[in-house]
Amino acid sequence: MHDETNQGRRKFLATAGAAATLPTLALAAPGRPLYKDPAAPTARRVDDLMKRMTLEEKIAQMDCVWSGKGKIEDNGAFSAAKASQVYPHGLGMLARPSDRQGKSDAGGAAAAGDDGARPNRNAAETAAYSNAVQKWALEQTRLGIPLFLHEEALHGYAARDATSFPQAIGLASSFDPDLVTKVFAVAAREMRARGANFALAPVVDVAREPRWGRIEETYGEDPHLSTEIGKGAVIGFSGTGRKLAADKVYATLKHMTGHGQPESGTNIGPAEVSERTLREEFFPPFERLVRETNVAAIMPSYNEIGGVPSHANRWMLETVARKEWGFKGVMVSDYMGIKELVTRHHLAATPKEAGYYAVKAGVDIETPDGHGYRHLAELVKEGKVSVQEIDTIVRRILALKFDAGLFENPYCDAARADSLTATPDAVALAREAAGRSVVLLKNDKGVLPLKASKVGKLLLLGTHAKDTPIGGYSDVPRHVVSIHDALQAEAKAQGFAFDYREGVRITEERIWGKDEIRWTAPEVNARLIAEAVQAAKAADTIVLVLGDNEQTSREAWADTHLGDRATLDLLGQQNDLARAIFELGKPTVVFLLNGRPMSINLVAERADAIVEGWYLGQETGNAAADVLFGRVNPGGKLPVSFARHVGQLPIFYNHKPSARRGYIDGSTKPLFPFGFGLSYTTFDISAPRLAKATIRPDESTRVEVDVTNTGAVPGDEVVQLYIRDDVSSVTRPVLELKAFRRVTLAPGEKKTVAFDIRPADLAFYNVDMRRVVEPGSFTIHTGPDSVRLKSAKLLVDKG
Repeated sequence: MHDETNQGRRKFLATAGAAATLPTLALAAPGRPLYKDPAAPTARRVDDLMKRMTLEEKIAQMDCVWSGKGKIEDNGAFSAAKASQVYPHGLGMLARPSDRQGKSDAGGAAAAGDDGARPNRNAAETAAYSNAVQKWALEQTRLGIPLFLHEEALHGYAARDATSFPQAIGLASSFDPDLVTKVFAVAAREMRARGANFALAPVVDVAREPRWGRIEETYGEDPHLSTEIGKGAVIGFSGTGRKLAADKVYATLKHMTGHGQPESGTNIGPAEVSERTLREEFFPPFERLVRETNVAAIMPSYNEIGGVPSHANRWMLETVARKEWGFKGVMVSDYMGIKELVTRHHLAATPKEAGYYAVKAGVDIETPDGHGYRHLAELVKEGKVSVQEIDTIVRRILALKFDAGLFENPYCDAARADSLTATPDAVALAREAAGRSVVLLKNDKGVLPLKASKVGKLLLLGTHAKDTPIGGYSDVPRHVVSIHDALQAEAKAQGFAFDYREGVRITEERIWGKDEIRWTAPEVNARLIAEAVQAAKAADTIVLVLGDNEQTSREAWADTHLGDRATLDLLGQQNDLARAIFELGKPTVVFLLNGRPMSINLVAERADAIVEGWYLGQETGNAAADVLFGRVNPGGKLPVSFARHVGQLPIFYNHKPSARRGYIDGSTKPLFPFGFGLSYTTFDISAPRLAKATIRPDESTRVEVDVTNTGAVPGDEVVQLYIRDDVSSVTRPVLELKAFRRVTLAPGEKKTVAFDIRPADLAFYNVDMRRVVEPGSFTIHTGPDSVRLKSAKLLVDKG
């Protein structure tokens, strides 16, 4: 897609871009207000500004604009005059300065993604737009309060030309929080280069429903893994201090909660889970990140729990998050989340009533546009919402803006925005992250890694080997390397023959935001399969790319825009192609590009090797070539269990002892278990050794595990530690992941990995919903996945 702008618009952007070179506010002027003094403590600045604000100006800080941006633009360019007319009291937040999608109030939920109709702004255009917005806020509103400018950044900044990293579920497969921190530090840097300062990420929903189209956005089915990877993301986005550095952005934890186990696997479905399940499975990533980081925002989920939608759930947002955990940041609504209290949940009859429910529940900012919160002044006048309640919310918003330094300098350098995008170091990191996210599921007869001297004629099959899917919440990166291009270059460099056939097509396009899905006709695929089989007869080695794309696994944000699935099988005629190729008896590697764990029974049985790539981002092809030819030894692990079929669901590993009893017509065991992943080398992991085999309930102990590379090549292993409470007053899961460490070992090398088991790792909620450590025995398991484990016993004495 190409961005064509007229001459007049270019002149405007050049003028707006000049805002980047403006000096910061003249803070030394005599008689300036205290709130404009950067040396003053944040709390005093907030107090001073609050005293000067009218009720309307306070409520404006809780407002956001996105689909209504057309009302404050001229031919796509921000108009200060129109903004002053539409928002005379200022504005708290603007959504997605990079996009041109929001144009009218009629778009609704269906407009939540790019439908491909209007290319989004590039780096310089976005920076100019951001600067123009902030210049208006600082210079043409009464008090000069800057805006939050939020963007999506699920697996990199979701903007034109920005660096695209592996999809979230792929990053989780790396089991490498430090890598994730580096990834989101790049995303933050690219966002700030264009003026954005607020990321609607990461997603730390614990995902226990693979039919759900949003599972690709998560870090998998385990609360500990989701916490650790999520923590890496938050630190990457925001750093570790309360003040926001110039190259950092605020992070938002999504979506609180239960979102990842919707009824029937359909997005926004009720999550009928108990308080115990909430506290032990779904709350932990949110709770720990609130306690262990300076995360700025939490986003309530669309779903309901126990008849109460999250945007109206005061117990969850206020009692638990704020009072129990001590959360000091802002609650930001999900897009149309308050509106859906009327349109979907039928909890409220009017927008005004929806606004009442949400503000009472503790939602601070309504996105993407004002709906219920446009009626807050009326609610105050009627005595239903107090000025004090509004003040409490606005204080939180202003404190974050002061801590971000936005009052001093909200601008970016529009002239440098493009040069700070997709820099060589960012592209190199994208390739590294893709290689570390790959999971090797099968490698019979040592087919992988491929060797140029033995590969013969290599045939590549699959439409997405050439047309690379990178998953939802993406824009168009500056450059995407396909598997086709990378293997073609590999063949040229190493001197083997290479051929390609499309083989099978799933859909006729893969535009994530487009409602209609046009499935490829069976007769078209029959022709493509016949052509592929004919080419395969002349090949020596086959690489078969199968999986999903951005339309077959995605967020279902409207009844007209679905993305959840009734089956986990490969869609279309992909199994027909695979079966026909397997019948030839040629060495065949299946490389999966997909957003959800799939029931790949035929592939698992008959392929010689299987590589789970998920969506690998812009460096998909380079990473695939690195893995297939052994420059990268895959070391990723599955963050979710793979079901054999939907009849096994739910299939998460940390189930209760009474679950998975058995079927008369099939296995209860997953096709591939949580934590599973192979390597081109082999490892031995010792049984765990406890520094103290008996401890008191308030004591900790250290666990040591030896891991040895017993193979012939260097490789990575992820040592995983699980705990089982053997007998307890309330039923406990059969296994719980409590620690992991990814280590790199040379052939023959041995390392000792140490973990600390603390009281928090042994605690649970008892029958009175009090968190306790009960005396008794615990089994400590260590191993390479959730199945192949060695054990030791830990006794917790009464003391």
